[in-house]
Amino acid sequence: MKTNRKTSNFNLLRVFGIALGLTLAAYAQVATEVPPVVPGAKPVAVEHIRVHGTALEGNLEGDDVDREVIVFMPSSYATEKNRRYPVVYALHGYSIGAEQWTKEIHVPQTIEGAFAQGAADMIVVLPDSKTVHNGSMYSSSVTTGDFEKFVAHDVVAWIDTHYRTIPRRTSRGLVGHSMGGYGASRIGMKYPDVFGSLYIMSPCCMSARPAGPANAETEKALAAVKTPADSASLSFGLRAQLASAAAWSPNPKNPPLYLDLPSKDGKVDQDVIAKWAANAPLAFVDQYIGNLRQYRGIAIDVGDQDSLRAGAAKLHEILDSYGVANIFEVYPGTHTSAVSVRFQNHVMPFFSKNLCATASCK
Repeated sequence: MKTNRKTSNFNLLRVFGIALGLTLAAYAQVATEVPPVVPGAKPVAVEHIRVHGTALEGNLEGDDVDREVIVFMPSSYATEKNRRYPVVYALHGYSIGAEQWTKEIHVPQTIEGAFAQGAADMIVVLPDSKTVHNGSMYSSSVTTGDFEKFVAHDVVAWIDTHYRTIPRRTSRGLVGHSMGGYGASRIGMKYPDVFGSLYIMSPCCMSARPAGPANAETEKALAAVKTPADSASLSFGLRAQLASAAAWSPNPKNPPLYLDLPSKDGKVDQDVIAKWAANAPLAFVDQYIGNLRQYRGIAIDVGDQDSLRAGAAKLHEILDSYGVANIFEVYPGTHTSAVSVRFQNHVMPFFSKNLCATASCK
């Protein structure tokens, strides 16, 4: 492969602070294998709503606090008026929002297929976390807002208030892919009081990495960003670096972007590198083992051709070392090739097995 300037910037990103693990495959987030339509599958209802993010109020980046959320309800929801349902919250990856996430996992088709193949009826919720720089990293930052609490508190509370859910942790599942897999691991570790089962798909950004050398060209390109339009004109890797800085090294005294980058004036900023490293789940998972023991089920999967395989495997190894029950599978595929098939044939059945589907279960 020839090395061009964009590739060089992307490689720099991977060695700065922590590897985002967002490969060039992310440019084609929706290039996934589509499972065949399951005969007899019943259509699910789809609603596009807006949920106010109290946790996002006052964010310095100016990201919208009223977020799109897409809700899928089984066919029985309209006819069984007294029935309540478990809920699965599904987090999208970097550079896409909730709407594009529906295309990547091919919903509602894969949800309908899962039900037709025997998965228990449940509500599936896709909240949007796309920001000025293309992704919140599902983190807590004055710059982007607190997307941890947006997912775990604001969205969950809104859904429980407006839909017939079973409002218990044992009836709520959390799943995410790529950046969403990072979000599922991060939020899952911190909020076992909200969610009862956890599925982590091809998670990015798991490991702390040593800082690479400063790059004057990269610094110049990032320093020129003053507006959302400027950010939109950058390469994938540089935008991902801004998103990471906004999430993990916010600075309320550094307008107009209100963030600190890993290098400045030709020198690596070790304080920023330390902040990024502190946001790597493999660096803080040991602090949350007690929380992870509370889950009814934990699953991790990743493709055998995915550059994120090592991070996912390491998380599995750590959980095993502590005796935290988890399922780990390496399947044939790249970062995105099998995600919709996995969602229908593995994610939905996993939650069907592990979520309480009646109001009386605990």
